[in-house]
Amino acid sequence: MGGVTLRGFGWRHAGRKAWAVRGVDLRIGAGERVLLLGASGAGKSTLLAALAGLLPDDSGEQEGTVEVDGLDPREGRERVGVVFQDPQSQLVMARSGDDVAFGLENRGVPTEEIWPRVDEALRRVGFPYHRDRPTAALSGGEQQRLALAGALALRPGLLLLDEPTANLDPAGAELVRRAVAGALADDTTLVLVEHRVAEALPLVDRVVVLEPGGGVRADGPPAAVFAAHGDALATEGVWVPGHRTPARPAAAPAGVPLLAADRLGLPPRLAPTDLAVRAGEALAVLGPNGTGKSTLALLLGGLLRPGAGRVAATAALAGRDARTPPHRWRAPALARRIGSVFQHPEHQFVTGTVFDELALGPRRTGQPEPAVRATVDTLLDRLRLATLARANPYTLSGGEARRLSVATALATAPRLLICDEPTFGQDRRTWRELVDLLADLRDDGHGIVTVTHDADFVTALADRTVTLHRAEARP
Repeated sequence: MGGVTLRGFGWRHAGRKAWAVRGVDLRIGAGERVLLLGASGAGKSTLLAALAGLLPDDSGEQEGTVEVDGLDPREGRERVGVVFQDPQSQLVMARSGDDVAFGLENRGVPTEEIWPRVDEALRRVGFPYHRDRPTAALSGGEQQRLALAGALALRPGLLLLDEPTANLDPAGAELVRRAVAGALADDTTLVLVEHRVAEALPLVDRVVVLEPGGGVRADGPPAAVFAAHGDALATEGVWVPGHRTPARPAAAPAGVPLLAADRLGLPPRLAPTDLAVRAGEALAVLGPNGTGKSTLALLLGGLLRPGAGRVAATAALAGRDARTPPHRWRAPALARRIGSVFQHPEHQFVTGTVFDELALGPRRTGQPEPAVRATVDTLLDRLRLATLARANPYTLSGGEARRLSVATALATAPRLLICDEPTFGQDRRTWRELVDLLADLRDDGHGIVTVTHDADFVTALADRTVTLHRAEARP
């Protein structure tokens, strides 16, 4: 079970002129383990969605065919298990065991079989707690292992993993990879999308590279594919093992202070934290999942009220508002001074097109329409989004959505930019372009704060790091 066949498969999202993926001819035999690669926007996630039966007819246009065990995936979803980047999007119950049981109950599995299958799935992924463990008490890596258990409990013939370690710290990512390696049945077919290629290779025996213009660029054993195509693929944006990226050290020493946190906290999500942010400096915030990094980013960005301590802006950032904490600034003033990029891009999209999303901030800060259009056009070109100007933000690939979220924060030219995982979902080329963009901003005197698990990004850009620790031990 779990065999895949695609014949001339293509998909175009409703309202889009360009095809998300096209001309794919591919056969994957039962039990094969495949790593699906390609530049950002090549259609990897769309192809996984098609295999999962998650592309309804009214959401776009399909050409060619896609089959799982000879069936249209939309007619045989019980054969397929899926784990996405964000485990929180898949966890629906308050207790861990109930969450794994949820899918079994929906499939009509007899009651007497449910809990034995739940316990088996939790054991196979190395879940470290009893099934009564609250899902809200789990770290990111533990949540992802629970999501994997939920997929495996269904005993799928085909398991689809879409960047399952993208938002995890290195330790959590390694736990998930180990759980996948130890939990797959011998006859389970695996199709994996993962930008951390070197770490993913032990899980697979075959690499398929999608061509952004359509079709399959390369297909074969990993060593053979990288030996024949590695240099070209790296140039075109694929994360080929062994190809290093150059660093962008600061062009000058850091400048004046912009923002300071004094015993800043939000119990129990963030322990009291002290840090300073300066103009012309890139500060990286590090730490395991669950230490409050995203909470800190929201507090520094004026989007949350501190539960303890304070955030203080200097006159260099806030002018006459320097005595007022950022969370009390008026929205237009906040947008002009501090730009925020959320961990999940879709959480900050509020309009129907990419163009309008980029225009929203400049319009709210009172810029005239010609200036708005000039700003939007510049950002579209700089972040390779020009062909998507009229696309709905929710139809973008993960990498495209991340670049749009960065662009929206830049649209009002803020003096301070705060980014939460700015590089996740990026191919090698767009990753390099984001690093260069942020380095240019820093060298122009902007302050940059990045929450990240990306060690390569820290090496390439960060001038200074701050590492967070857990606010309190979990019960």
